[in-house]
Amino acid sequence: MPSHDTSRARFRLSDDHISVFRHLVKGEPIPTFLSPAGKGLKDCGLINDAGAFSADVAPLVATLMDPVTVVTVEMLGEHGQLTHELTISNGYVFSRESWPGETESSYAQVEPHMLVWALAHMVNLQRTAPISAGVPCVESTVGVLDAGLDSLSTGPVGSEESVEHVAKALARTGSLSDPALSLLANMIGELRSSWRMTAAWHGEDEGKRGTKVRGFGIWDCGPLGYWHRELPSEPVREGQVGPESPLKLVPVPAKRVWEMITEILPDENEIASR
Repeated sequence: MPSHDTSRARFRLSDDHISVFRHLVKGEPIPTFLSPAGKGLKDCGLINDAGAFSADVAPLVATLMDPVTVVTVEMLGEHGQLTHELTISNGYVFSRESWPGETESSYAQVEPHMLVWALAHMVNLQRTAPISAGVPCVESTVGVLDAGLDSLSTGPVGSEESVEHVAKALARTGSLSDPALSLLANMIGELRSSWRMTAAWHGEDEGKRGTKVRGFGIWDCGPLGYWHRELPSEPVREGQVGPESPLKLVPVPAKRVWEMITEILPDENEIASR
């Protein structure tokens, strides 16, 4: 059931509710399979019987239907994959945050000057103490990483036992040795989430319009800090990465992650005129 909080300009909406908005904006009838979603929107006052939007939800609809820039966060953690977004239009900025196991997402209006903060909040960016990794980076292959991650599902419960089990799985690949092997095993054992952030917008290249994309990937390893996945480098497209693809993880402080968030956002001269 959709709902909204006018005091904070926020809404709980599912993909079906957003699809209803799209049909109404195009002047199309609502398909039968979306009738329950349409009824829910009417019941909570976001649309009326004529299909007109309430004043409360109109800015959100305008933003989603005509975005200038969309920043997507794909986050993988203990509860599976969650996708969050920040949508920027000419007049408004709205965030969308998912919740594990829920079909509805939370949409909230964001003050434009606070959009970097909103993105940092989405990935739970926290100030971290300096760490001594012992190596400047961890280099291997995606296949070796997959072997370590896959071993988590077959290993014992408990931090020390789990890390030892992961280390044995990495050692069996024959591609890593200490100190990088032990470090990667501990990183996998402490992994809170891995996420990638991608910004997409309509740009121009030699007079031709097209979608421009910038992004980066991070490992949040808790007490072992943040690690930038330099390889495979973002944006990674489907089918582009295989077991032999190089892997490179470089430790970065939270301050640098904040800077990377700001760097993927396009400036005004990168956005095509509308």
